[in-house]
Amino acid sequence: MTGSRANVETVCVYCGSGAGKNHAFAEAARRLGESFAAAGTRLVYGGGDLGLMGIVARAVLENGGEVTGIMPAFLHNRERMLKDVSELVIVDSMHERKHLMFERSDAFVALPGGLGTLEEFVEQLTWSQLGRHHKPIVLVNIDGFWDPLLELFDKMKSHSFIRSGFELKMIVAESTDEVLPVIERALAGLETVPRADTEAMEKL
Repeated sequence: MTGSRANVETVCVYCGSGAGKNHAFAEAARRLGESFAAAGTRLVYGGGDLGLMGIVARAVLENGGEVTGIMPAFLHNRERMLKDVSELVIVDSMHERKHLMFERSDAFVALPGGLGTLEEFVEQLTWSQLGRHHKPIVLVNIDGFWDPLLELFDKMKSHSFIRSGFELKMIVAESTDEVLPVIERALAGLETVPRADTEAMEKL
């Protein structure tokens, strides 16, 4: 493993089980995985071997990094597990999967993806908006993929569905090279914030 140990020990990545039609998405996933391995940051993800999920996980592993895959038993055949991961956790439900991902991670990153990616990312945003955790959340806007979502958030704000005091606490990155540096800066700013994350999440 190359590089020095990062302050960011573990990051959860949400992304598509397909690769999409833009080759920039696969390249971004590969570069993100390589950056995790170089920094000594463990990847936590959905456990699949397909699409961007498989690309980012294999990039971490191929460069000497560590990966935890967390998958519900009912998705075993549908998404095809990556059996080479450092740690594979099989759970009973999607709720258990998401809760365990939360507990295992210092921060959350969303690459391009579909409904599952969007749902998991927005759920973390909602929990953060309600003060249930303070972990950094990064949206990686490769080639403007997430522009429509960002426009929707702006419209929600303009209509006061996102009100003052409940702003969305996320970081928008234009490339995967920005991901670990922005997470490190965000975590450094949280050193004085009480971290009762797991206890709070158990009440949801």
